[in-house]
Amino acid sequence: MSFLADYSPQSDSIDFTVNQNLVDRKSYDPRTAEILLFSDNPIPLLPKRCGIKINRYETSGEILERTHLKDQYSVEGCLNEQIKNASRIITEMMEAVQVMGPKGLEKVKYPPETIWEILVNAFIHRDYSISDDIQVLVFNNRIEIKSPGKLPGYVTIDNILDARFSRNSKLVRVLNKYKNPANKDMGEGLNTAFQRMEEFRLEPPKIVEDGNYIKVIIAHTSLASPEERIMEYLEVNEKIKNRQAREITGIKSENVMKRHFYDLRDKDLIEPVMSKTGNKIVAWKKKK
Repeated sequence: MSFLADYSPQSDSIDFTVNQNLVDRKSYDPRTAEILLFSDNPIPLLPKRCGIKINRYETSGEILERTHLKDQYSVEGCLNEQIKNASRIITEMMEAVQVMGPKGLEKVKYPPETIWEILVNAFIHRDYSISDDIQVLVFNNRIEIKSPGKLPGYVTIDNILDARFSRNSKLVRVLNKYKNPANKDMGEGLNTAFQRMEEFRLEPPKIVEDGNYIKVIIAHTSLASPEERIMEYLEVNEKIKNRQAREITGIKSENVMKRHFYDLRDKDLIEPVMSKTGNKIVAWKKKK
């Protein structure tokens, strides 16, 4: 196996799999972990679905319609290749998404470590006794990664960044032996994911239990307040309309947005831009 050529060229493949408890010691039948780790295509060899499906939806909404589906991928291969290929596909999808920023439309930017670490966690901590694929939904304003299985052992939503518990210890252990392993920072991956989001000034990932699944929502929502986002926009733009402000802040309500404008006006930071007739506010600008 090419893995051993990098990890331990002198090792015998049978000895390695026996010592790592990847095969039955009497029959030498491969365990699920060995098939996932070393088979070129483990999916036909296992009785349960264990791949990953990635869908790109051209929407920021919660309600999905058939017309929103833009791209769809099924990723197969050994575990290490599934992780790498899934990460590449998600990254390519996100690079094509544009959001409104202070300088107009710009490419959406997520910390790559966040997507990588949460994706790796979905693979190595999912429940492989459940016959289902990992689901990744890529929206205009967020990424959702849904993996089969509840939180393992004593891990809860509240202690997940501190708890150390592995449902699939063989996968975790052997995957870490690869050259440039996917789970390089064993036990610290989620903490890294959260830290990078904070460094990017984005809200932390949201982890929710959804029946027999765990869903992680990586939202492209700025930590800056709506007022801060408006003032950032006005640093490089002469004026801002209600619609533009809602796009850069993620606020959906026109009236809620108006209240933020009024708060900034009351702080003497902005002033209205009136219509030609002078009876309607059409935009706001920085007060001189």
